Amino acid sequence: MSASMLFMVALVCVLALLVAALFYRLWKLRQVGGTAAILRDVPAIGGHGWRHGVMRYRGGEAGFYRLSSIRWWPDRTLTRRGLEVVSRRSPRGDEFDIMTNEIIILELRDTGPERGRGYEIALDRGALTAFTSWLESRPSPRTRRRSF
Repeated sequence: MSASMLFMVALVCVLALLVAALFYRLWKLRQVGGTAAILRDVPAIGGHGWRHGVMRYRGGEAGFYRLSSIRWWPDRTLTRRGLEVVSRRSPRGDEFDIMTNEIIILELRDTGPERGRGYEIALDRGALTAFTSWLESRPSPRTRRRSF
C-alpha cells in the first residue's frame, strides 16, 4: 500500500470513530433523558451563540449537554447555590429562527466561585417550571446550622 492510501484509510477510521462517538452520545442522552434547553454564554450579539442541548439535574448541579458535542461530561455545569435569575424575556429579532413564542429566556448570573459568568437559557413552559423548581429548592443562604 502506498503512503497516500494508508493516510486515507486512517482518515476514514478516525471519521468513523467520531461519528460513532457522536451517535453514542446522542443515544445516551435520549436513553437517560433530561429537559430540552437552549443555552448561550453572555454577552452575546443578536441571536448568535445559542446551543441546543439537554439539561440534567443532579442535586445542587445542573449539567448542560450540547447535542452537537461528543464530550462524555457536561459542556456547562450550573451550581444551584451560586445562580441568580437576572431577567426574563421573550425571544426577539432573529432568535425566532430557532425559537417560538412559547419560549421564555432567562438571563442567569453565576455568583459562585467563577464570578462574572453569565448565561441565557431558553426553555419552554414545562422546562421552565422544572428549572425554577430546581433553583428555588436550594437552601437559603441565611440558614445556618445550630449546634444543640
